[in-house]
Amino acid sequence: MKKRRKLIQVICALLYNCNFTGFAQGNIYQGEVKGVCVPGLNCYSCPGAIASCPIGSLQSALVSSKYKFPYYVLGILLLFGVVLGRVICGFLCPFGLVQEILYKIPTPKMKKNQWTRRLSYLKYVILAVFVIGIPVLWAAPGFCKYICPAGTLEGGIFLVAMDERLKAMTGNLYLWKIFLLVVVVIGAIFIFRSFCRFICPLGAFYSFFHKVAMVGMKVDEEKCNHCNACVRQCKMDVKQVGDRECIQCGECMEHCRQCALTFGKK
Repeated sequence: MKKRRKLIQVICALLYNCNFTGFAQGNIYQGEVKGVCVPGLNCYSCPGAIASCPIGSLQSALVSSKYKFPYYVLGILLLFGVVLGRVICGFLCPFGLVQEILYKIPTPKMKKNQWTRRLSYLKYVILAVFVIGIPVLWAAPGFCKYICPAGTLEGGIFLVAMDERLKAMTGNLYLWKIFLLVVVVIGAIFIFRSFCRFICPLGAFYSFFHKVAMVGMKVDEEKCNHCNACVRQCKMDVKQVGDRECIQCGECMEHCRQCALTFGKK
């Protein structure tokens, strides 16, 4: 399961960003597919990106919501949530893959505890304030503008490095975004998927569908002896398999001696 998941993550990252000429030319792809949202967090401004980020699209739609209701973006997000939920976090998000690679760097690791569980609620605040509140009240893409480290890594740094005009326009906001990216990168080295657990508003949104998503982890209650090995071994802040913090990665199956856990259609 682990090797299969890694392969799917790599394939998704390449498919989302298969405009390879964009990296050479330092420009953003503007083809017809760009209007389509991918399921995972992947910056619109990444030179390789052939489609749009759902969080960026939602903010843009909310900014203009006083003129028209964002049916498409909300509809596609609801579809992703109902069908896959946080399976998207575990399998289809390139920034999740980046964090998992960083976590492999050999250093002392911080294990989950009561503080990481409390911090996991922060991403809901970010979803409410920066993704919904600021776009609606102040007509600005709050999360993309002030926080998103994926955008800085995938788009901001590369485009600024390739374009002297953009380099001349950088200021305190750009330095702030670089600082946040450094914090997130360092955090991901010591804390498993720290951005996903504490900051990511897309994961927060998909977590609302953990009970209704059509695909994910299933527990056979007849086989389960409630030893809790699955929860203890999980690096996420789960209280039980399949809850709102579960990214449906399936790695808990390796630790279940009762073979009570399966992944697939619920």
